[in-house]
Amino acid sequence: MAISLSPQEKQLWKLWTASQDSEAANQLIQCYDYLVSYHVQRISAHLPKSVSKDDVRSLGMLGLFDALKKFDLDRDLKFDTYASFRIKGTIIDGLRKEDWLPRSVRDKSKKIEQSALRLEQQLQRPPTSSEIAHYLNVEKEEVEEVVKDSLFAKVLSMEDKSKDGRDDHKEGIGYSLPDYQTPTPADAVIKKENFEELASQIQKLNDKEQMVIRLFYDEELTLTEIGQILDFTTSRISQIHAKAIFKLKTSLKEIVQM
Repeated sequence: MAISLSPQEKQLWKLWTASQDSEAANQLIQCYDYLVSYHVQRISAHLPKSVSKDDVRSLGMLGLFDALKKFDLDRDLKFDTYASFRIKGTIIDGLRKEDWLPRSVRDKSKKIEQSALRLEQQLQRPPTSSEIAHYLNVEKEEVEEVVKDSLFAKVLSMEDKSKDGRDDHKEGIGYSLPDYQTPTPADAVIKKENFEELASQIQKLNDKEQMVIRLFYDEELTLTEIGQILDFTTSRISQIHAKAIFKLKTSLKEIVQM
């Protein structure tokens, strides 16, 4: 056994691998349930309120059990790491297949994009969320939330199966993906420039927005944990996050199309 485990975990893994003992499996799932909770919390932060956390959690539990069945203890790899890939991938794949983004949000997103284009032509610059909201006669928080939700939907669609129809390798986000098309050197340069521009635009956010982006994406903290650090409610952190994403998307349209 390459990875050190507690005596209890060793015994449970021994029972599970030797005879697929169901009770051992249940106890192992309880031991690693915190991984499901972590990924459910992080992914749900991007989803509309209409998406049930219980449904997301069910997908995560499927990923955890799948990891339990396929993990090889003799590999020099922590189960926590392997299971995290499986849990996250199963949740993302499940959301994509279920088309979780409501039609109403898709319609609002289309209206916002059309309005933003018209305003940009009039103003000769990207419009703010307040200007789009005024144009559509809605609250600016609604504009920012819809943009955030639609952006995450685009990320999911990028993870769809390859266009050539090969779907025999369904691993999902975070797994080892087959290299169907290696990027050209030119593509690599463009991608590097885009990320540099993204970093530049993040520097233009206000201090609170930069902090939330850094803690959420670099430090991988949940919105609740960020709220505790900054002494804000989770709802307020969610608003700051949505506003920051809106600013980045409107100033970096080419990034979301990579």
